[in-house]
Amino acid sequence: MGNNLVKNNTPLKVIDNQTNGNIWDIMRFEAGQAASDEPALGSLLHATILNHKSLSRALAYQLAQKIGGADLNSLQIREVCAEAYISNPQIVEYAEIDMDAVMQRDPACHSYLQPFLYFKGFQALQAHRVAHYLWQNGRQLLALHLQSRVSELFQVDIHPAAKIGKGVFIDHATGIVVGETAVIGDNVSILHNVTLGGTGKEGGDRHPKIGDGVLIGAGAKVLGNIRIGENARIAAGSLVLKDVVRGATVAGIPAKVVKVTPSECCAQSMDQIFDCADIATFDPGL
Repeated sequence: MGNNLVKNNTPLKVIDNQTNGNIWDIMRFEAGQAASDEPALGSLLHATILNHKSLSRALAYQLAQKIGGADLNSLQIREVCAEAYISNPQIVEYAEIDMDAVMQRDPACHSYLQPFLYFKGFQALQAHRVAHYLWQNGRQLLALHLQSRVSELFQVDIHPAAKIGKGVFIDHATGIVVGETAVIGDNVSILHNVTLGGTGKEGGDRHPKIGDGVLIGAGAKVLGNIRIGENARIAAGSLVLKDVVRGATVAGIPAKVVKVTPSECCAQSMDQIFDCADIATFDPGL
């Protein structure tokens, strides 16, 4: 990501969309400028960003402040996060890519400070990455504790065993549910009130597998051990019970194919609008 910044009547926004490791430097620049412009936030910005030497340290501090509580205090959470980041540096690399995904896909996001400080979708996802590390290393009870805290605080319930790729954007985030055996690929965008769930009491592999570049609209429910192909688009409010082919747009209850455009990555464009011709020929099945 280049550090070419613009400032006019809107907040700062990075305009180059290639990540190359400078996001932390840009965040520190933004934090310094924000502390100068808004002194009331100076202590917060120094505590969360400016007092730290790296994104990993700042992220461990921020998650600890958000998730820490009476049962497991912020210092303990911070130590758990630091351990995860040292053991698996990819967690922090993915956090950086996730932050960039928010910047590029959310028109309401004008700086890296926003998701880092305030966007619960980003924060819940980073907490999940730590919980997933714990789960994979045999520390299931602590992983479940983090899941529970995130669910209480952010209304985002992601089982720590769920596998989530990089560049994932969870917009608004309230009401997100992701089951134990779910898999989410790279560069996926998910809006609020989405469920990736099972279909009953059966055990084993029972949750959806979401391919790279998929866009899942608000309120959509994807149920069962089904596969959603790369670059597919699931319309808001849909109920998906069967596999979806690569590049398909599906909508309705139950969801039906509206059109297929395999080369279009709706997750990055965030395009949720159907063409008039598509709507005219579509039977939602209600």
